[in-house]
Amino acid sequence: MPGTTREWPEWREYSELDKSSVGDTAFIEAMQSIISEYGEEALRKSWLETCERLSDITDEIASSGTDYIPVFESESILKNGFSTKEALRFRKVGCCIVRDVIPEKDAKQLYRDLETYIADNKSKISGWPAESPSMLLLYNSPTQIAIRTHKNHLKLQRIMNEVWHGYSDDTSPEPLLYTDGIRNRPPKQAFLGLGPHIDAGSLARWADPNYRKVYEHIFSGNPDLHDCYNLEVRKTADQYMFPGAGHSTIFRSFQGWTALSRSAPSEGGIMLYPNVATAIAYVLLRPFFNPPKNEAEIMNAAKWTFNNRTPWFPGTFKEQSQFLSPSSHPHLRLKECLMNLPTMKAGDTVWWHTDVRSTNPFSYYQKLTTSVVPCS
Repeated sequence: MPGTTREWPEWREYSELDKSSVGDTAFIEAMQSIISEYGEEALRKSWLETCERLSDITDEIASSGTDYIPVFESESILKNGFSTKEALRFRKVGCCIVRDVIPEKDAKQLYRDLETYIADNKSKISGWPAESPSMLLLYNSPTQIAIRTHKNHLKLQRIMNEVWHGYSDDTSPEPLLYTDGIRNRPPKQAFLGLGPHIDAGSLARWADPNYRKVYEHIFSGNPDLHDCYNLEVRKTADQYMFPGAGHSTIFRSFQGWTALSRSAPSEGGIMLYPNVATAIAYVLLRPFFNPPKNEAEIMNAAKWTFNNRTPWFPGTFKEQSQFLSPSSHPHLRLKECLMNLPTMKAGDTVWWHTDVRSTNPFSYYQKLTTSVVPCS
């Protein structure tokens, strides 16, 4: 089943050198620290292996479409947890849909309650884009609190957190309540949406020594050994090293949304890139290699030259999420591999790993308002 976006929005490309970062000592120090610690040989080895592996992975994703994203039934997961096969699939892809976490009837009532609350408090609720807000700066309405504290939600998050390992006395799979806004998007809204991005810090992944250690195997020439679910290493990473509105001060093992209304492919729902380990390895290695001048050779990783001089990290801005684009990160094949979700109904949820790429595209074919509540 096809799942790619039918029309690629006019999102910003990051293939042109951003001069603002070149003279920034934070970028310079991050690049030089990694080269000094790991060396060109290890970085090149990881680059070639990662790009080769991505070739197979992107072929598989593109040919599978939406079906590549696993879909689970909440009744089974909440009762039995993930089976060994389900857990392996979830860990590899890094995202999933869990259906009926909140009964559809209850979810629809919560949406009606939300609409009433918004109407009653319209003058007090702001959002963006300013001309027609759909991302509402509303954080603790009765509907949001009811969803965050729903017993099924809390149990599901606990089960998903157990996919991680490396817990100690100061960590636990017990979920924290995460406060975020509301997305309530009307049909065909003139809003470009959020382009492909990764949350949980941008430059911090390279600049913070503890965060960098999370990806040690990637930088040291052994990308196949990278463990995306090692909490022992990640718990001390400073993803808020460079404070900004695009960063969270707390670690979120998985981000998640609960649908309050129907959402179908190409109707304004979220799109996900269903791979964790290899895709994040590529993003982290990308600043250390320059593309060949011959565009016909772009997909040949061996033709890319090592960069140890220009501290340019494509799509990286200290105060924002990590952005990606087809021209700056060609081996990801974003246009083919960013997948629409299958049709979701009220009460269904979607979850994605902290290193997974997501985007919220323009709603070309949306006929009804879509509403979701971030819950992690």
